[in-house]
Amino acid sequence: MSRPTGPDAHRAHGTHRAPSTPSTAGAPSTAITNIGVLITNDPSLGPGPLGPVRDAAVVIEGDRIVWTGTSSRAPATDSHYDAGGGAVVPGFVDSHSHLLFAGDRTAEFHARMSGRPYTAGGIRTTVAATRRATDAELSANLAAFLREMLRQGTTTVETKSGYGLTVADEARALRIATEHTEEVTYLGAHVVPPEHAASPEDYVALVTGPMLDACAPYARWIDVFCERGAFDAGQARAVLAAGRARGLRPRVHANQLGPGPGVRLAVEAGARSADHCTHLTDADVDALAQGGTVATLLPGCEFSTRAPYPDARRLLDAGAVVALASDCNPGSSFTSSMPFCVAVAVREMGMTPDEALWSATAGGAAALDRTDVGRLAPGARADLVLLDAPSPVHLAYRPGVPLVAAVWRRGRRELQDRI
Repeated sequence: MSRPTGPDAHRAHGTHRAPSTPSTAGAPSTAITNIGVLITNDPSLGPGPLGPVRDAAVVIEGDRIVWTGTSSRAPATDSHYDAGGGAVVPGFVDSHSHLLFAGDRTAEFHARMSGRPYTAGGIRTTVAATRRATDAELSANLAAFLREMLRQGTTTVETKSGYGLTVADEARALRIATEHTEEVTYLGAHVVPPEHAASPEDYVALVTGPMLDACAPYARWIDVFCERGAFDAGQARAVLAAGRARGLRPRVHANQLGPGPGVRLAVEAGARSADHCTHLTDADVDALAQGGTVATLLPGCEFSTRAPYPDARRLLDAGAVVALASDCNPGSSFTSSMPFCVAVAVREMGMTPDEALWSATAGGAAALDRTDVGRLAPGARADLVLLDAPSPVHLAYRPGVPLVAAVWRRGRRELQDRI
């Protein structure tokens, strides 16, 4: 890929331009030109949901995109970057991860790959290690994972608590998370910790009372693992209701290990996202399609546990909105790669390459109720990924290949060219 050069000589203006805002007025401008295909996720800019623009250019001012169009019509800017014919896609939006943890579960993975099935109980191993870790260790671990994600094109990350399960440990996890990402979820209702095994209702009271009081100031979302071995429908409903009363928006871990009430509970509670959705009845699918709750699918989890993959085709054909996310966690999905998730979704879950890319970008944004990310149109945040490939189809066509050549986040080039 080419290196940036001086001021752009082109002076013709395109038609897709956003007015200056306080965040962009007077900010230096950069044109990224010679883009083989630009995926905007804006149907007004190109055909279909992906809104592709061929031989394209993007102009960034400050942290926003202010212009898109063809390279030949790119306006004059302060600096210029030649994309060398590579494809540009929106930064991936990873709307489900568990990055606040310490320790390692290699032995569990090895045993599972040798024949032992996955159960929710393994979470307790990570809880013990996380409680022992210092704040500095947890912060350093989180920062390292976010850098790893950025190298693979992920520019927006949601992450959760859930590996502390005491008032102090859950609150410190969320406090640390807010120092690194804007999408933070309170997951005190991950599993019942060992010290409350004999009285799970007392733990639910803790989660909805003192723990919520300590955690709500740091979180945007509240989540619950509604699953056998974790929390039943009544407990999950109480958790979500308490969170909503404190201004936290609901999300649900739903129907991962088997059929259950999680998906319908998510829709009933107005959750923005029901996550996993591996085992669905027709009623579950209808509820997702009609209720507006995003079905967030986590293919890394099924890959890592040898569980059946969710049927994305069934959801899409029913009209549900589908997102893809990594579920990066130390037990059931220790991958941070959204390109990997795209490839697996295409190969194993019945998605087309276009659908998988949309779900990993605009779909993730929908799961977080965001309109400023997951698209590349005037007014959107300037989160872009340049691929060392002529088409984004290569994300699925060449699985496992490091195709991310450069990344811009909030208008700043964070990842330099690999070559």
